[in-house]
Amino acid sequence: MKSTEDKLNHAMVEFYEKLSSWEQAVVKGKEVSLPQVHTVEILGGNGPMRMKELADKIGVTTGTLTVQIDKMVKSGLVIRKPNELDKRSILVELTEKGREMFEEHDELHHQLTSELTVKFTQEERELLLNFLERVNAEF
Repeated sequence: MKSTEDKLNHAMVEFYEKLSSWEQAVVKGKEVSLPQVHTVEILGGNGPMRMKELADKIGVTTGTLTVQIDKMVKSGLVIRKPNELDKRSILVELTEKGREMFEEHDELHHQLTSELTVKFTQEERELLLNFLERVNAEF
């Protein structure tokens, strides 16, 4: 008989794989890559960010992010602008096109969340939220 720890491990891995597959399906056939969509999500949720902050949130080096941001600037999703608070750094900010992509993708996430929790009570949703917030705080 598997332990609770084993079952939890399997359930978390399975959820991650299913969510990753869903994300891949959402961007398939689009002009953007999944890492670019994740960048749009982060900027849409946080506002303009310095490259170092953004790279840390995404989990890549600033060099890798620079290549990605160059492509995103060319496609009109983001702009680079001087940081008024720190003249040595550059902020990355969504353009109107990037903001529209964020809103569209965010709505897809809302739909997925609604579909996954449709049979949950309000109390179960609040418990799930609490658990996810606690798990996320550990990263």
